[in-house]
Amino acid sequence: VQLQASGGGLVQPGGSLRLSCAVSGSSASINVMGWYRQASGNKRELVAIINSAGRANYADSVKGRFTISRDSGKTSVYLQMNSLKPEDTAVYYCYYLPLGAPEYWGQGTQVTVSS
Repeated sequence: VQLQASGGGLVQPGGSLRLSCAVSGSSASINVMGWYRQASGNKRELVAIINSAGRANYADSVKGRFTISRDSGKTSVYLQMNSLKPEDTAVYYCYYLPLGAPEYWGQGTQVTVSS
């Protein structure tokens, strides 16, 4: 199973970015996908997750600003990030947990919010 994340970059405060993650090598129809992030010197933390039924959960710090979604084939997950703040700066990791299998992580994509 491989996860390929993309979409990170440098953006000014108040700007937007969209992260994408595509999963290959797994056909599990029941799964959870999502995004975690790790800022320098901090522990990895949950940003948002979504299950195969479309139910999403968000960290309090991103509620109302970030939106997680997934495609109908359930092999890709997206994170629309609006109203970005400097404290959103981190490496963002895609996460995939198929039912009855171990979790998988993407390689990480850097998001930097700075003027």
